Amino acid sequence: MVAEPSEQQRRLARLVRDACVQAALQAYEQAGISGLCHEGAWECAVGAMRSLDLDAVLAPSVGPRDG
Repeated sequence: MVAEPSEQQRRLARLVRDACVQAALQAYEQAGISGLCHEGAWECAVGAMRSLDLDAVLAPSVGPRDG
């Protein structure tokens, strides 16, 4: 039996997912502007997700929240 994820785990998963999507979209757009073809832009998007700084993504979610 698999335990149901906690609300904190769900928030963390959404945070990481959203950061990956944002990184991919920005990299894909920038690659297209730079003249790369679809395949090249996709490789840039995947690379952006792979190199995403998870510590930076998680930093705002660590510790107590203000107001």
